[in-house]
Amino acid sequence: MSKIEILCVIDDDEIYTFTIKKIIKMADVTENTLFFENGQDALDFFTANKDKAGLLPELILLDLNMPILDGWQFLDKFKELIPHFGKKITVYIVSSSIDEADFKRAADIEQVSDFMVKPITVQQLRELVSNL
Repeated sequence: MSKIEILCVIDDDEIYTFTIKKIIKMADVTENTLFFENGQDALDFFTANKDKAGLLPELILLDLNMPILDGWQFLDKFKELIPHFGKKITVYIVSSSIDEADFKRAADIEQVSDFMVKPITVQQLRELVSNL
């Protein structure tokens, strides 16, 4: 089974965070997991560590609706940092939104691999990691 070193979850929903922690543990796909409750905290981390590839995740699971800096705003600023990373970071939007406009907007962003509706399953997470 495939494993990555670091997985990152950016989501403010406490219930979902509790659930995804269990899913990550059951899927056994990562050594370490980073959690951020909003896009600003995540962006601050990526900005501070942009030149330290070993501290950066291979995979981000990004929510859209969050306080301070939402998922779309995070992506706008994250795109500017990508040339500094020194490693490929794959981003999946994982949201409870079923709005067709959100799906289309995500599809138009080159840095977003796919849009998934919450909650993701153990099998889906394993597939995401194995496809990296």
